[in-house]
Amino acid sequence: MGVFFKFGNVFHTVEPRRLETLNPVVVVLSRYCHFESKLGINSSAQSSSLTPGIDRKNVAIFWDLDNKPPNPFPPYEAALKLKKTASSFGYVRHMIAYANRHAFSYVPPAVREQRKERKMLNQLENRGLIKPPEPYLCRVCGRNFYNHDKLVNHFKQIHERENTKRMNQIESARGSKRVKMVAKYSMKMEKYKKAARDILTPKVGYGLANDLKRAGFWVREVSNKPQAADIAMKNHIVDIMDHRRAECLVLVSDDSDFASVLQEAKLRCLKTVVVGNINDGALKRVADTGFSWKEIMMGKAQKEAISVLGKWKDSDVLKRLEWKYDPEVEKSVYDTDDESEDENVKNSFEGEEDDEGDDDGFPVEDGCPWWDLESDYEATVSQPRS
Repeated sequence: MGVFFKFGNVFHTVEPRRLETLNPVVVVLSRYCHFESKLGINSSAQSSSLTPGIDRKNVAIFWDLDNKPPNPFPPYEAALKLKKTASSFGYVRHMIAYANRHAFSYVPPAVREQRKERKMLNQLENRGLIKPPEPYLCRVCGRNFYNHDKLVNHFKQIHERENTKRMNQIESARGSKRVKMVAKYSMKMEKYKKAARDILTPKVGYGLANDLKRAGFWVREVSNKPQAADIAMKNHIVDIMDHRRAECLVLVSDDSDFASVLQEAKLRCLKTVVVGNINDGALKRVADTGFSWKEIMMGKAQKEAISVLGKWKDSDVLKRLEWKYDPEVEKSVYDTDDESEDENVKNSFEGEEDDEGDDDGFPVEDGCPWWDLESDYEATVSQPRS
């Protein structure tokens, strides 16, 4: 390491082509020495990826879980794909999901079938009729089990109790002691949560709220009254528009009641994106662009977002260059020009009349009209000869 720092200046004088042929050496040296940008490997590509966009917009995602739950896709994967697609339009600043209690307690048919199959397999394993091809692995301690029920009992009796003790210790601690305990147990608690998702069955629903929170969404549960989630989400969208916290709105819903909110967003010059399965719905007709859940999960929407951004930029440029007729402004400008021209013409005619003409506009010389003036010939004849 000392040699690298001592002769660090030597590496700055080496040509880039020379370093490109020594890629493994450069990668090792980059850990200990600071290379300038002109000597980095693919430095232009790295700098372009790190530098943020000049006009990146703030994006807000609003998800109506009552109308558009992530079926039949897993909630966590669907939330990550949605966030990745929305990030193509700018910086995702807000991710909010609204639903009532029924949406979180509801279990999709696909999840029910999986649970029934798992229950039947457990019964056959307990009777000794079938044996799994591979043992069940406990992801916390690493033990193997050839019976799924034994794995679940082991997880509940040992690891679930340990996690409960850790949580109680953290809750009872205060101040800096609590901060130290959270830092101490953070890795173990995260490991427990990942293992519990695959082993334990959620007591309510199928883990929709927890998966969305894990993906970064702020989940808001409202009352079971009709339209309670829609009203709360509309008010939240309007509040964000009033405070100008976002320039792009991504709405996950097929409910036509949100058409008025999208129209209001477009009047306020916000870009609107709708995610839903109805291709010719009212929301997609109002919004600037729309995608389906299938396009989101396949990654097709993220590719199309590039062309959509290009169209938005072109439309913004055309709006700036577009001439708009304002009658009051045009009238004020052209009326003042006409009045000034009339005054100039009038003043010029008055000046000519005062300088060179009489009341009739004819030239006057020596107080006589033009028909009484003598010609040059008469003037020479009338002169006396010397």
